[in-house]
Amino acid sequence: MKQQVHFKDLGNMRYKDAWDYQEDILQKNVAIKTKLRELEDSQEPETVNLKPETTNHLLFVEHPPVFTLGKSGDMNNVLMSEEHLSKLGIDFFKTNRGGDITFHGPEQLVGYPIFDLEKFYTDIGKYLRNIEEVIMLTLSEYGLKGERSHGETGVWIDPDNKGRERKICAIGVRTSRWITMHGFALNVNTNLDYFNMIVPCGIQGKQVTSLEKELCSKVDMDEVKQRVKANFETVFKVEVV
Repeated sequence: MKQQVHFKDLGNMRYKDAWDYQEDILQKNVAIKTKLRELEDSQEPETVNLKPETTNHLLFVEHPPVFTLGKSGDMNNVLMSEEHLSKLGIDFFKTNRGGDITFHGPEQLVGYPIFDLEKFYTDIGKYLRNIEEVIMLTLSEYGLKGERSHGETGVWIDPDNKGRERKICAIGVRTSRWITMHGFALNVNTNLDYFNMIVPCGIQGKQVTSLEKELCSKVDMDEVKQRVKANFETVFKVEVV
């Protein structure tokens, strides 16, 4: 029987509110794991059928314009002051995910899987590669070849074509007790001008792209969401409900 993943589309939500939403789910799962450890340590037979279960979640959201900096990120990759960003109506947050600086905004599909990796595999590298695989499968359904770039997490178009490399999906995650949060940002019909204000993901000299730019036409967001959900089911062998 396939594991179930609880799906919710948060719609348009400010970054900090979505962060708090994720953190609440993560902490509830961590608390369940702590309780499980206590029950295992008690060695009381009557507790066997009382074991609580962690839950897996997949959240979709679009954020108002915001730049987020990963915990190992470099502030020098933000090319404008926080004061100037504020005047432009762009939020800025230092986060606890991996990765460097990235942008979230309207018409970008942001996905936050909150998975208990102990129910899958305890391998962060494999988890990241599987998220990349979800996005690459989705791109293939639009006739695009998404690929990995050696040493750089995310999904790219033409990663080995020097001067033509362009990133279409950024990925950055955090785990606590093997519970994940944060996730991926797939540029669909995203306004790419915002990326000119940063060094995206701290990578110099490479471009950022979107489905709209690659296909020369706007793409239906709901269709993209459905395809990404289906590909999560395929890659992770789960049922998204």
